[in-house]
Amino acid sequence: MPRLDLQGDARARKRIGKAFEALVALQARLRAPNGCPWDREQTHDSLRTYLLEETYEVLDALDTGDALKFADELGDLLLQIVFHAQLAAEAGKFDIADVIGRIHTKMVRRHPHVFGRVRAETSAQVLKNWEQLKAQERAKSRDSEARAGVASILDAVPRSLPALLEGHQLTRRAANVGFDWADVNGIFDKLAEETAELKQLLVSGDGRPGEVEEEIGDLLFVGVNLARFLRLDAEIALKRANRKFSRRFREMERRAAARGQALNSLSAEEVDALWNEVKGARSELAAGTRRAVSGERP
Repeated sequence: MPRLDLQGDARARKRIGKAFEALVALQARLRAPNGCPWDREQTHDSLRTYLLEETYEVLDALDTGDALKFADELGDLLLQIVFHAQLAAEAGKFDIADVIGRIHTKMVRRHPHVFGRVRAETSAQVLKNWEQLKAQERAKSRDSEARAGVASILDAVPRSLPALLEGHQLTRRAANVGFDWADVNGIFDKLAEETAELKQLLVSGDGRPGEVEEEIGDLLFVGVNLARFLRLDAEIALKRANRKFSRRFREMERRAAARGQALNSLSAEEVDALWNEVKGARSELAAGTRRAVSGERP
């Protein structure tokens, strides 16, 4: 697939413009009186689930490394944006041109180091400037009577986000204005501290369910902070860990069935042995794959 130079290739820009206009027209056609009954029934609220699902499917496709699948899923996500804009246009609120215009204006405004005279030599400086600009925007837009008090850089983090993603966004925004750990060792110390507090609460037997839940939440929050500090996304990391566990557990089931056994009939020791057997096989397979790719001898 050729790489597009949008600054210098007028034909590429024209092709992209036509493709986007065709997609917008297609969605309008589906919503027309003689269009699709399902599309005509949808509302902003009914599409919420699909918007979330498509976002996760994009991330899943990204993990596969399949460029065509990734492009396909990005198209599904783009359709959701076009769909919501069409609904808003029908209600006389805004249309897709407003959506594009607002993000274009916002991106220019938030990149003064590119389109203005502000200097930013590192990504950290860019992010710090970004958060300061966003804070200024929120301060200008909020209604002082309805929302008394000081504007926070955390105001833009939606409460509807999945908990791990919300934790990542909260700590990322705080870090962008300097509220962060000096190094990773401090986070490991905090992780040990929160683990010890939870253990003590469980050993004492005095902790109410709410207190135990709070301590577990603190422990998870530190884990999210650790992932963010290491430039990883805890949500994605946990997704991958979930998949790894699922693969290994399914392999346990398969091996047990091949031996005429059921997992629930095995002793704890036998289950542990089978788990270690599967892990060992996976590790050996991964090592063999690395040797094959690098040309090493076994």
